[in-house]
This record gives sequence, structure tokens and C-alpha cells, in this order.
Amino acid sequence: MFDRERGWSVSFAGCGFLGVYHIGAATCLQERAPHLIRDARQIFGASAGALAGAVLVGGGSLGASPRPSPSKEARKRSLGPLHPSFNVIKIIRDGLFKNLPENTHQLSAGKLCISLTRVSDGKNVLVSNFNSKEEIVQALICSSFVPIYCGLIPPSFRGVRYVDGGISDNLPQYESKNTITISPFSGECDICPKGNSANFHEMNVTNTSIQFSLGNLYRLTQALFPPEPKVLGEICEQGYSDALRFLKENGMLNLFKNPQELIEDTDFTNKTIPERKGTEEMLKTKMLSNQLKLNTWPLDERIFEHLPPRLRKALQEACKEKSGFYAQLSKLLPMRVMSYLILPYTLPVESAYSVALRLVDWFPDIPDDFQWMQGQLRRIVSTVYSRLRQLQQGLLVPIFLDSPLFPASSTPASFFSVFSLLLKMDSIRKNSFNILISPVLW
Repeated sequence: MFDRERGWSVSFAGCGFLGVYHIGAATCLQERAPHLIRDARQIFGASAGALAGAVLVGGGSLGASPRPSPSKEARKRSLGPLHPSFNVIKIIRDGLFKNLPENTHQLSAGKLCISLTRVSDGKNVLVSNFNSKEEIVQALICSSFVPIYCGLIPPSFRGVRYVDGGISDNLPQYESKNTITISPFSGECDICPKGNSANFHEMNVTNTSIQFSLGNLYRLTQALFPPEPKVLGEICEQGYSDALRFLKENGMLNLFKNPQELIEDTDFTNKTIPERKGTEEMLKTKMLSNQLKLNTWPLDERIFEHLPPRLRKALQEACKEKSGFYAQLSKLLPMRVMSYLILPYTLPVESAYSVALRLVDWFPDIPDDFQWMQGQLRRIVSTVYSRLRQLQQGLLVPIFLDSPLFPASSTPASFFSVFSLLLKMDSIRKNSFNILISPVLW
């Protein structure tokens, strides 16, 4: 239990496509205990957790969070997120620019802490000060960039290359007692799915407690490969219910009635203008809830009843699939089998088209990326040369001194011969290095 007098922080774990769990948990905290977010000293996050924290602190709408969109886009393709045309970084960037307000850097200054992993040394970096909305978006892109899975060239923030913050610290400030930790994996976090009480085995993965269980193994696969919309809704509802359970167990739940209960008990006569405005908002909430009940959607009725109306609407729009004859026809098993059979013929064309689009998007960053690759190549060549030189000094010299060419009786001559041989090898090394590096410099 954290000390309220000393203040507290909130930390969201990185979890890939399971970020919809954070949306449910954050919505519950925002509605049932808004002081936990409003009065928190800092909001920490890595990868998907940083996205949820940025939307929560930066003035965006959790219902319009960009996390359901990548899942929906990934499921459109036959190979899912492994399809060459799937660009998760572009989807996240477009969603952030669309959802976050222009003054998000002012709202997030000093409060939002994004976990990043520096490429040069693999150390963790926490960034909390931003000068513009573009800097926040770029920091979030760096924190969400999984090497190879999202691309080969890591993005940069203020001239420094960073990758997924979850590689070095997936749950910042996890060990602090005054930090409310949120994770979609069952373990020792404050808000997380309830695991098996009989299972005491757990592992700490980059500062995140994960229990050994089949449920967590299944969640790890869902983090990389998005599940169907119905499962996404269940994950969101679980985040909401887990956060609600945490508030009840710690006595932090606001003792207010639900909006629908307030509407039923409200007397509309003799009300002032501010009270009438509040009543109108509650009526709109009730009308929205009734509208959602009339619309069909893929989630169970149990999940539908537990979530608040605005979150239900966002999930309904995110999980909505195209309707029509072609959409229904493409869902049939023969059509799906045929799409996989013609995949070897269509995949090269789609790959070429997606590569062309990425080259167009990459064109403004080509000079900086080539300069970074040149520096990395020099670093690799320099490291290999230093290792080879250590081998020469540690292994070659004793071998030459003990060989018949250099007998022990002629030790001074042996040293001079070995020294001249090393000088020749060094000149050969310099010439070969220049030959290797000249095309890159050109």
C-alpha cells in the first residue's frame, strides 16, 4: 500500500497489442478515482504503456486511443503484422497526431515520463520534458519501435537513436512503493489479471513481474499478434474490472452513484442553470447507452454492461467490421483458403508496392540514416580490428617466439622480426580498411 501523504506515481507496462488493457484500466481510474491521475506526481510508461499515459496526461481521449487501430489494420492482412505492407509505426504516428491536442507538450511537461532504450549503449533513458507536440510523438515512436519487428533503422529523438523502452525497463519505478503499477500480465503488479494463487513461480522481465502460467504465455503471443475483436473487448473489460477491484480493496473508490442512477433519482423541477446543464449531460450519456444497446456488435452482453458508454462506443467503432456482399464473401472458408493459395503470387507485388511507399516516406531521413549507418559500420570495423590486434599480441607473438624460425638463442633478432611483421600487418590493415570504407564515404 503506498503512502498518500508522500505522493504517488502511476506506471504502465509495455505490452504491444495488449495496450487495450491499459485503456480499460485508465478509464476506470479516470472515472472512479480521478484524483489518482490528476494528483499523481508522474505518469510513467514504456511502449504501449507510454501511449496510454500520453493520451491520459496530454489531453487526448482514451476512447480514441490509437491502440485498437493497429490491431484492426493487422487483422486485415493474410499474414497479420508480418505482412510487408503493415507499417505499425506510421499507424501509431498518424493516430497520435490526430488524437493529441496541439498543447499536449505543455500538459505533459514534467508529468509524463517515457521509457526509451538508447541504441549506442543499451541503457534506459526516461524523458519527461518536451518542447513541442512533434517531440512527444517522436519520443513515443522511439519507445514503441521493436527492432526487426518494426524495421531495421531505429528512429531518433533529439539526434540520438532509441528503440523500445521495454527492452531496458518495461515498467519504470516498479520497485518504488509509491507507484501504482499496471500490467496486462498476471504477477505482482497492483493492477493486473488475477493469476493462480497456487503458482508461486514468476520471472522478472526487464523490471516486470510475470507469473509462469499458460494464461501469460497466451498473452505474450497476443502482444505480438493481435486477437479478434471479441477478445480485444474482453481484455479491455478485464483492465476496467481489475482497476475497479484495486480501488475497492484500497478504499479509494469514490462513493458516488452511477450516472444512470443519478438520472433516475433526479428531480428536474426547481433546478438552476448549472444543474440543468449537468442533468443534460447525464441525459446524453443515457441516450448514448440506449443507442449502443440497439446497435449490434461482436462483444458479449456481460462485457457490454460493465463498461462505461464512451468506452463502449470507442470499442464498438474499433471492432466494427466492413459489411456488404464482398466482406461476407471474403469471410467464407473457401475464399480464405484461396487467398492463402495465391499468396505466393500476390505477395511479391504487394511487397514491391509497400517498399516503394516506404522509400518515399524514408526519403527526407535518408541523409541522417546513412550517416548513422556509416558510423555504425566504422564502429564495427574498429571493434573487429581491436579484437584481432589483441589476438595478435596475445597469441601470435608467443607462437612466433617458440617457432623454429625464431629460436630462443636469437631473442633480440626475434623481437625485431616480430615487430617488423606487426608493422607490415598494420599497414595491410589500414589499406584494407580504406578500401572497405571508401564506397560508404562516397
